[in-house]
Amino acid sequence: MYVAIKGGERAIRAAHALLDACRRGDPDVPELDLDQIREQLGLAVDRVMAEGSLYDPEFAALAVKQAQGDLVEAIFLLRAYRTTLPRLGESEPVDTTRMAAMRRVSAVYKDLPGGQILGPTFDYTHRLLDFELADGRDAPDIAEADEPLHEPLPRVLDWLNAEGLIEPPGGMGQKQPDTAPDVAVDDAAGAADAGDDASEKCGGPHPHNDDPEPGDITLDPLELPAGRDVRLQCLARADEGFLLSMAYSTQRGFGRNHPFAGEIRTGEVAVELCPEELGFPVSVADITVTEADMINQFKGGGDVPAQFTRGYGLVFGRLERKAVSMALVDRALRAEELGEEASSPAQDHEFVLLHADNVQASGFVQHVKLPHYADFQSELALVRGLRRKWEVGKRGGGTTTDGAGDTPEAHDVDDAGDSHLHSFGPDGMENGA
Repeated sequence: MYVAIKGGERAIRAAHALLDACRRGDPDVPELDLDQIREQLGLAVDRVMAEGSLYDPEFAALAVKQAQGDLVEAIFLLRAYRTTLPRLGESEPVDTTRMAAMRRVSAVYKDLPGGQILGPTFDYTHRLLDFELADGRDAPDIAEADEPLHEPLPRVLDWLNAEGLIEPPGGMGQKQPDTAPDVAVDDAAGAADAGDDASEKCGGPHPHNDDPEPGDITLDPLELPAGRDVRLQCLARADEGFLLSMAYSTQRGFGRNHPFAGEIRTGEVAVELCPEELGFPVSVADITVTEADMINQFKGGGDVPAQFTRGYGLVFGRLERKAVSMALVDRALRAEELGEEASSPAQDHEFVLLHADNVQASGFVQHVKLPHYADFQSELALVRGLRRKWEVGKRGGGTTTDGAGDTPEAHDVDDAGDSHLHSFGPDGMENGA
């Protein structure tokens, strides 16, 4: 046993060295630096931050570099690093109405107060390879607008909310927020007042400051059934591909969820802490987030008048596809709450929440690569025993199944089985399989 451990250590060290050599690639090619990754692979960095649950572009870029661009591995690295960090406090709820938006679009109202802001998007590209990029290209000159954006940008859903045509942000039966603007669609100035002075003091007039204390999946294990606060946290750091598939399934009929994009906005928001000795919030950072508000099918019946329902998504970075997917899945998971039949995978809390985390999924799937020598030997012995019984029954005149004539004789089976037994040399390395 001691010899095997020493041999394993040498082999692992050699594997690590080879991995690092593969990461570096041809040493004649200049090495990537973190600034290049952070600035030119920004969406990869954003995804690592979002699913790694840590907003730090530099460390996310380091994780991408170390993982050779394997984003799930990079997310694992950042998530692991996150667990080593001290928790200094809890921020105030982020107020996205005061977002410095670089993109803001709505598919339900064409003429928005503040306007539609296309921002950086792939939506209107032709998806053709740009061969000029292969040789490098200077950054284009970006012209500045003649006037600054109207801020704060009013929320599109607040107009529906003001008319009672959509459920309150907290869900059915909750009161309308005090900050809901009493405005018409074309009343930009009135809508803008909704976000004024939203954070003058700790626990102040922010629309979500009266919400119950949310759960924290980074401190407490996930328990089912989970409240919407916990579900949204799980979805915020869920694997983007998984969320996209779940969202797509709801649109194809597995959950009857084909929403309107009420509003999608991307930009910088302030993170504020509220020190007890000060009594008012202090901005400590600006982070980039993407928020999606989806307007879903009508809901009504009994004491509830017909109205729209909501799906919500909020993620780090410019991850619009993920924010939209998150909003669709959030709405699907609210099926039972809204009195709908929950019969599709995207509506199943356990299915979604327990399979959405790519770090957990990757660990469990890849653990099959670890040694299972003892487990396999026990199953090998079991299969041999069953095969011997089957052969005895066959020679005794018992019936055989179709294709039994192609089955090797018992001794052949044993020989074949022996060929799979593992043997080890003096250095502890496996000699053959």
